[in-house]
Amino acid sequence: MIGYVTLGTNDLPRAAIFYDALLAEIGAKRLWDFGRGISWGVAPDKPSLGIMKPFDGNAATVGNGVMVALAVDSREKVNQVHKKALELGGKDEGAAGPRGETFYAGYFRDLDGNKLCVFYIG
Repeated sequence: MIGYVTLGTNDLPRAAIFYDALLAEIGAKRLWDFGRGISWGVAPDKPSLGIMKPFDGNAATVGNGVMVALAVDSREKVNQVHKKALELGGKDEGAAGPRGETFYAGYFRDLDGNKLCVFYIG
């Protein structure tokens, strides 16, 4: 159902370095690179995550209550991606760990303050 999600940035080169390294942890690579934005995914026909400077030319701001969740295939991968986000300068918003019986997740903010979750169900 979801085709892609975009997050705003005010510093595209800095955000590109963060997401190139972070999303490589889950096998994603750049699908589009079009001047004011970049998109990553595992395949062109699967959902992707993009960052871009806002179209209206105004500063990018963080949406209150907005969060992007990245699905991975194991608890170990949750730990790995969460750790990588923090190593890259992201801010911890909830350590990786169980939330209920089958949901395992870690939460963080990227360099622009956007909130993300990496999770595994199983």
